[in-house]
Order: sequence, then structure tokens, then C-alpha cells
Amino acid sequence: MNENDEIKTNSFEAWVLAARPKTLSGAAVPVMIAVALALKTTGWQDFRLIPAILCFLFAFLMQIDSNLINDYFDFVHGNDDPATRLGPKRACAEGWITPDVMRRGLIVVSALACVVGLPLIYYGGWEMVIVGAVCVLFAFLYTTFFSYRGLGDILVLVFFGIVPICFTYYVIMPDNFKVIPWSVIVISIGCGLVIDTLLCINNFRDRHNDERDGKRTLIVRLGEKRGAQLYNAVGSIGAALTMVVLLLTSRHPQIAIVCMFPFLIYVYKHSQSYIQLKEIWEGKGLNKVLGMTARDMFIYGLMTVVAVYLSTL
Repeated sequence: MNENDEIKTNSFEAWVLAARPKTLSGAAVPVMIAVALALKTTGWQDFRLIPAILCFLFAFLMQIDSNLINDYFDFVHGNDDPATRLGPKRACAEGWITPDVMRRGLIVVSALACVVGLPLIYYGGWEMVIVGAVCVLFAFLYTTFFSYRGLGDILVLVFFGIVPICFTYYVIMPDNFKVIPWSVIVISIGCGLVIDTLLCINNFRDRHNDERDGKRTLIVRLGEKRGAQLYNAVGSIGAALTMVVLLLTSRHPQIAIVCMFPFLIYVYKHSQSYIQLKEIWEGKGLNKVLGMTARDMFIYGLMTVVAVYLSTL
């Protein structure tokens, strides 16, 4: 299905495009890292598959929910003018989905995410209700409040790093091991920083439109030169944090050195994306860097899983 094809209003094809399935890797990466870390601790004999599956589903639904919320509220605020928009097309702005139907749709997806997450109470206790409610609340607050004040990057760090990794790890672990070790917390921060590269490149591409519309993203606040440096820094620091933790927690020094090599693939790819950003610098051409960044992020997730496995040998 192509965005240039004629899309029937409120059709299934329109909803698929509005859900932005290419962004689901951002939801999958932290959960699969958490699963790898839990397996490193428990082994297959004590691994709990059902909560792992539920965490994946909840993460996917919350990502879709965030996309729909972003689509709807940016349209309502007048920030999605098709004539000036540089990023991928939006469903409400293009007329693929009418605003009232989009509003009902995002409410349904929010409710479905809550239903999917509800059984996690059995594995993690009633505090999972608070975690789920906070996730849904901040999915709305991100678009309606935080992104306009340059705080979106903090939410990415928390809700695409710390929360999904730490709490997925927590619910997967057996009842007699409900402790989140420092290594998991630090890796969750590293993951959040790597995923923030997606927000950085989005905001870097849109910096002129955002400044015009009064959207004071961190890139707008820093300026374009330091904003580009931020993109490079968060990815590099995130990968370095993850690598150092795995080096320190590996069982054998020789294996620890081997664990470094998977991350070199990500570091190389990320540096290539940064070079492309500096070469293109303006306009829709930066969508190429956006695609490269999504690829890099998924490579980071896969390489982390590989390194976690190697660290158990």
C-alpha cells in the first residue's frame, strides 16, 4: 500500500497508514531487550512467556495509540498543513480519517491497551495498574503539552527506555526474584537514549515549522548546530552505556571483549546517519535519515540481544 494511492475515507487502509506500522520497531526494541535480560537471569526453565507476550502487545498498542493521538491533536492545533509538512503524511490532515472518527478510534485503542495490560496484574501486582494508567496519560500529555515545551525527549527516555525495559523485566521474573538490578536500569537508560534519536531527527527536520508554530522542541531551543550534535550524542552515549554494562556483567573477560563487537555495527551505522544528516541538512530529504535512524535503532536492539546472549556464555 502506497501513501500516494487514493485512500478511501475512514477505510481499513486509512487506519493502517494512521497507525504507522513502521514505528512499531520503537515499541519492540525495549521489550525484546528486557526479555533477553530476563532470560539471562532466569534461563528458559523459569522464563514466563505469557507476560512477555502481553508486554509486546501492550507496547505495540501504546505506540499505535501515541501515533493516533499525535495525528489528531496536531491536526486540531493546525500543525499539520499538508502544504508545508515535511514528514510522512498524516491521516486527519490528508482527509483519510475524519477528526470525529479519529477521536473515537484513539479512545478505542487506549481502552484496548488497558484490557491487554490488565492481566499483567497477576504477574506484577496491582502496581501495574498505575504503570498502565501513567503510560496512557502521558501518551496524551506528550502531544498536547510536553512536546511543545521541549520535554518530549525526557518522555522518550522514560517511556521507551526505563518503563518498558524495567517493568517488562519485572513481570517476567519469577515471584521470588522481584528486584530490578542496576544493570537493567542503566541499559534501559541507554535504550531510551538510542530511541530518542528518532525524535531528534524528526524534530531536526521540522525545526523551522515548529519554531513558526510555537512548538519549542529541544532542537528548536538548542539551535540547529547543537541539535545535530544532540542527535549524534544520544545515540552514541546510549550504545556506550549498554556496552559498558554488558562488559561489567559478563561472566568471563574474554567473552566481555567479544560483546563489544556487535555494538560497533550500530556505532558505525549511526555515524553514517549523522554524516547524512549534515550533508542533507534541510527539508524532506531528511526523511532518508529518518529511515536510516529507524534501521539503526532496530540494529541496536538486535545487537543488544546478541551481546546479552554472549555475556551468558
